[in-house]
Amino acid sequence: MTALLLRSGKLLDVETGEYAEGDLLCADGRIAETGPGLTAPDGAQVVDLAGATVLPGLIDAHVHVTAATADLGALPAWSPSYATAHAAQIMGKMLDRGFTTVRDASGADFGLADAQAEGLIRGPRLAFCGKALSQTGGHGDSRPRGTRVHDGHQCCAGLGRIADGVDAVRAAARDELRKGAHHIKVMAGGGVASPTDRIDSTQYSMDELRAIVEEADAANRYVAAHAYTARSVSRALRAGIRSIEHGNLIDESNVAEFLEHDAFLVPTLVTYWALKTEGREFGLPEDSWRKVDDVLGAGLAALEMAHRGGVKIVYGSDLLGGMHRHQNEEFRIRGEVLPPLEVIRSATTTAADLLGMTGEIGTLRVGALADLVVLDGDPLEDIATLANPEHIRHVVQHGALA
Repeated sequence: MTALLLRSGKLLDVETGEYAEGDLLCADGRIAETGPGLTAPDGAQVVDLAGATVLPGLIDAHVHVTAATADLGALPAWSPSYATAHAAQIMGKMLDRGFTTVRDASGADFGLADAQAEGLIRGPRLAFCGKALSQTGGHGDSRPRGTRVHDGHQCCAGLGRIADGVDAVRAAARDELRKGAHHIKVMAGGGVASPTDRIDSTQYSMDELRAIVEEADAANRYVAAHAYTARSVSRALRAGIRSIEHGNLIDESNVAEFLEHDAFLVPTLVTYWALKTEGREFGLPEDSWRKVDDVLGAGLAALEMAHRGGVKIVYGSDLLGGMHRHQNEEFRIRGEVLPPLEVIRSATTTAADLLGMTGEIGTLRVGALADLVVLDGDPLEDIATLANPEHIRHVVQHGALA
């Protein structure tokens, strides 16, 4: 048995929002026991926390670990080995920032997930969707207007694949599921980092969206949709899509639809702040940079509206290129309108629910996977404690110091 005993910490029960002072024992990758004065098993590593805060490992439910540049149209021309080297570095730094599980929202594949699981790549546990499904001219179509040919080879490093029509989207969804996708990503509206669409556009017909959902349901998986506007969000929810990514331009009518369909909202506010201030420095084309203002100002208001209405909200960052380093800043931004405990839940228990890993991650309950963050400071008093990775003293993954 491999064991790690964390002694004298403040253990946060995310469900209740209460601290318990005591020890936490990790054994064979899981939380084996919590309480005061635990006995260390023979050969266990013992770490004295001296009252530091212990949280469940953080979960970021919207990342792109292969997006080492903000010029997403350039990625398909990269060598797969070069893109993988960048992804390995990006993932390792995510783990250092306290994120022990991430959900990739297009770009990562089974190779990266397997490499992480086998210890070949240091980084968070990776839930992947493969390539996002996009209509011609949609958010996942990175071709400029003068380019006709699209290379959809699975080894290309781009984030999207183009499929048009019910039969084609069924085949594309089945193909990603065949390769082990944990979820399917669909572009249901316009976006910032795409060259030929407008943010206020809707994308895919209802028949196409429903066909994609049917294929995911058949495989006991779910669909996540990129969507900003109230109209595109409404269409996605009515089609049966489980998680809405971004949602900056939702209105009150969408709140009722989220509740009716038991769906999740994954805001990604930090990326717009980062794109506006640094996007061009890291490769964001000028046309895309000018789109940022369309969604930047509305994001906090949408977040506050969703929270007030009881929508299940999950943590996401969606950063690109050298802007990945701002991943924790999302805690500070959300803290402007949400209580600290709700922000923490979005990156732990609620995120675990979305990923279908309730009770396995995002909790300090006995029996859960031993993914933990040890933090100097009290994030319930000041959520900005989590926004600064310098406050992270230790990261534990699968019961071992990462």
